[in-house]
Amino acid sequence: MLSKTILVLGTIACTMAATPSAWPFDVTEIKASDGSVSAKFVSVGATLTELWVKDRDGKARDVVLGYDDNTQLLTDPGHPVFNAIVGRYAGRINGGTFSIPISKTPDPKAPNTYHIPTNDAGGKVTLHGGLIGWDRRNWTLESSTPTSVTYKHIDNANEGFPGTVTVYATHSVYDGGILRTKVTANATEKTPIMVTQHVYWNLDAFQGTDNVLDHELTVEASRQIETNDINIPTGKFTNVAGTPSDFRKTMKIGAKWNQTVDLCGSGCQGYNAGWVYDDPQIKKPLTTLKSGRSGIKLEITTDQPAVVVYSAWWLDAPRKAVHGGPTSRYSHSSAVALEQQGYIDAINTPEWGIDHIYYPGKDYEWMTEYKFSTV
Repeated sequence: MLSKTILVLGTIACTMAATPSAWPFDVTEIKASDGSVSAKFVSVGATLTELWVKDRDGKARDVVLGYDDNTQLLTDPGHPVFNAIVGRYAGRINGGTFSIPISKTPDPKAPNTYHIPTNDAGGKVTLHGGLIGWDRRNWTLESSTPTSVTYKHIDNANEGFPGTVTVYATHSVYDGGILRTKVTANATEKTPIMVTQHVYWNLDAFQGTDNVLDHELTVEASRQIETNDINIPTGKFTNVAGTPSDFRKTMKIGAKWNQTVDLCGSGCQGYNAGWVYDDPQIKKPLTTLKSGRSGIKLEITTDQPAVVVYSAWWLDAPRKAVHGGPTSRYSHSSAVALEQQGYIDAINTPEWGIDHIYYPGKDYEWMTEYKFSTV
């Protein structure tokens, strides 16, 4: 993986030499006019690199993880996917294989079956779009204003997906502590599309603590997507009542930590699963995260039906200087990712009746809003 990503970085460097404005690590900053929120982005992955909001004392804190050297977004062998737009298909694809029309057991030799390079679970799974998904592609900076930036990416059948997909991601900030990201995409032929924004949150910004176990989480969901030992859906759902995954009433992430051993996979402690929202809508927050230490509260609204909560058990990367780095590292439970998306691997789970296939005349849309306040 490392050698391939270094090659990609070198290729981008050569290609962009004649067009410096397209260099994927140029930083674009946007700020709300009331000073409540400011954010920085780079073109690679349309990635959020910094997000500054105010704590209860009015002090600004950078509440997302990342690198001081943004080239590490391409070369870090750990590949944590810091705050990027993930696609063409977020999450896991069983065996890196799917068919159109979708099937529970696609014929691997059929002409309507597609094979994407595997990169997880010992070669049994494709994770987050393949070896080089959208998070590691160079997007083009289309336009920007003091409060908004739009990136464009053209995916020419990369990683073995069918057809060409043109995707736009627009990040905007608004008075009142709001960051909103909207993604739209269109395809030249039938293809699966599902994106997420893989933001790692730490509302304390590593001031006084090194993890998020005391962060309080609310998820408006009574069901989880049941998965097997490599986190592939079985097609069934489990009721969260009476389990450490019941966040319908606000609970600290670490409140039932001792009960989460192997919950997110063998040798893992914490959370890495998909919750299905009981009442998906954009009129109210469906996921809420808050810290009693900083007083920062994050409310998330989305047009997506599910959320993957990942408490970053496998995380290992150098911290930003503002987070105490680079000698200190992000590690187990340093942050929590709250990935708003569709149902995991629905393209191999036809019993759900979920349609993740898009084509000319049927465009893809994704929207998530993050609203910050203090408590």
